[in-house]
Amino acid sequence: MKLALSLHEITQKDRPRVGGKGFALAAMHQSGMAVPEAICISTEAYQEYVSSTGLMAQVHMELFRKPFEEMRWEEIWDTALRIRNLFAKTPMPGALQQKMKALLAPRFSKKPVSVRSSAPGEDAAKTSFAGLHESFVNIQGLESILEHIRLVWASLWSDRALLYRQELGLDVEKSTMAVVVQEMVFGERSGVVFGMSPVQEKHSAVEAVYGLNQGLVDGTVEPDRWILDRKSGKIVSHHPARREKILVPGPKGVQLKALPRKWRDRAPLIDEEVKEVYDLAMKAESLFGSPQDAEWTYLKKKLHALQARPITTRSPSSEDQRPWYLSLHRSFDNLRALRTKIEKELIPQMDKEAHEMSLVDLSKLSDSALAQEVRRRSQRHKEWLEIYRRDCIPFAHGMRLFGKIYNDLMKPEDPFQFTALLGGSGMVSVRRNQMLEHLAELIGKDPSNKACILEGKGDDCRPEVKKALKRVLDQFGDLAWEKGRMGEDRNRLLKLVLQMASGSDRGKPGTTGDQEELEHDFLSCFDEEQKPYALELLDLARASYRLRDDDNIYLGKIEGQFLAALEEGRRRIERRSLTQNKPREIKDLLKVVQSEAPVHKAGSGALQPGQRRAFSLKSRQIVGQPAGPGLAMGRARVVLGSSDLFNFEKGEILVCDAVDPGMTFVVPLASGIVERRGGMLIHGAIIAREYGIPCVTGVPDAVNQIKTGDFITVDGHLGIVIIGEATL
Repeated sequence: MKLALSLHEITQKDRPRVGGKGFALAAMHQSGMAVPEAICISTEAYQEYVSSTGLMAQVHMELFRKPFEEMRWEEIWDTALRIRNLFAKTPMPGALQQKMKALLAPRFSKKPVSVRSSAPGEDAAKTSFAGLHESFVNIQGLESILEHIRLVWASLWSDRALLYRQELGLDVEKSTMAVVVQEMVFGERSGVVFGMSPVQEKHSAVEAVYGLNQGLVDGTVEPDRWILDRKSGKIVSHHPARREKILVPGPKGVQLKALPRKWRDRAPLIDEEVKEVYDLAMKAESLFGSPQDAEWTYLKKKLHALQARPITTRSPSSEDQRPWYLSLHRSFDNLRALRTKIEKELIPQMDKEAHEMSLVDLSKLSDSALAQEVRRRSQRHKEWLEIYRRDCIPFAHGMRLFGKIYNDLMKPEDPFQFTALLGGSGMVSVRRNQMLEHLAELIGKDPSNKACILEGKGDDCRPEVKKALKRVLDQFGDLAWEKGRMGEDRNRLLKLVLQMASGSDRGKPGTTGDQEELEHDFLSCFDEEQKPYALELLDLARASYRLRDDDNIYLGKIEGQFLAALEEGRRRIERRSLTQNKPREIKDLLKVVQSEAPVHKAGSGALQPGQRRAFSLKSRQIVGQPAGPGLAMGRARVVLGSSDLFNFEKGEILVCDAVDPGMTFVVPLASGIVERRGGMLIHGAIIAREYGIPCVTGVPDAVNQIKTGDFITVDGHLGIVIIGEATL
């Protein structure tokens, strides 16, 4: 067994042990290119680590909680985070650690290095897809190098890598990882070169920034771009960047700073250097036999090759989800800009548009005008769904980014401990529930209110009750969920609120002493210079957590107005169907109503009443994903339609396909939540943690395996649901 190989000793037969990146560096070094000193940690070191620590068994347990092909992107990320946390908190066994230190110390004990992934097959021409695994730069000290080697190993199981291997049909269980530890070259100018442009095959492309390459690779620094004729190397065009930032070495890792003014009007490369970088790509292509994507840097006018990989020219198919999934991984600056767009533009626009729709008196429209209005609202709903997918879903990466950084620093036992820092930030759904709780308090002050509600005469309640109810319905009455709208039946809503009036043992959402303590511990990991960044990262994560729920509330208002128009059309059709007289306008309206079925933003796949599949054998224990800590026991209420929701009783366990923000007004009454849809960062999980309710998500066929009235136990720590009387 050989744990590490130097660049000069690697041969073709070693490629499976050192991966594509390690092999490419060795080949470039042996051909005479200027390559920084490096050593390749072989896949055998990875195998020894995961086998001697027992990690592989834990990885398998996480991967097989649910069939991988059934996982949504949130579930894939949850799985990856749990696995990453296992690697982060599991040190190398003593014997392996000593061997690794002995290999690294002679070359790198006093030198800053980069630690990069080199997974076998990762950079093969048929499977190349950059950005899957992690790389770290400016790492100093043997202990830190070993820690970052573990994090690179963990990235073999990152969400991106798991999705990549699923899309390509690669065997997840046979995956392994080599690592390149390379001396840092702190170049003044850096970039990438594409021997063949991914956009136009007859061109090559050079991208360059001031400072370190990492800023270009992760999207934080915009590059200058040159397009060259692939055959001659002649520059065809130059596209200057807005030269504003530079990534430079810091005491730990790297720092993003303002670019000095003297460089802002000057391109990072002169024409002769662009040609030299192009020549580097051509040499690499000649060496490897296919066009290469190479990273490089200039130090004191000397060009250094940092890495190379084949360019894949195959365009992703329309079914290939990797490009969209990778787009979810936004840089810090991207996230900051996205937050501004969502808070200042998108949410106000959705709110304004929904309000304007609500002012239209649908009952006074002619049949043809109503048909036109249904079409218009349907189209606007679809357009907002696309905006939601493009802008709102990627902003969820703010809390994911925070979670990764928090876990790497704090190494908690619970990989989702970071979510405890994000709650209490004023989510709209929580504010709505607080309005309902205030309404419940008003109802409870006068016994006559209860009598009116129980008799179905809510309009006879005290004036202050009717006024408070009107405020709730004015703001949220048209909010849609997948099976209806909150305000569709005032009396049934009031009966639910009446249960809140009896009081609750559950704590109210908000910040806690634990949150303050966790925040203090997190911030103490940063020095004074880094603390402003840490505070902004935390603030961004809290906004991401809050908006993950809020944007759906406002999108639900748009959908609610669309459904209102659709319902008006259906009512007219039902009335006219009682007569034989069906004018052309009502026939046109019938076509529109039948064709414009709503497209839901989430929770698709729910079964309709009567579609429940029979199970000849019902599992006593069902495994899902832990999403809200705690233990709950009680009777299940399976919610398939609005009648199920409005019949919800205090203390029951909510079982559904997916908790939509439009239906979370019953959550304060629930003792637990079980969802078919999986993920720690979906709406049901978020609202459950806000209220401290045990929650298990990702339960296959939850609404089929569990029936209303079943006694169930929800273990939000382990992610287990037990059907039937049981003790844990």
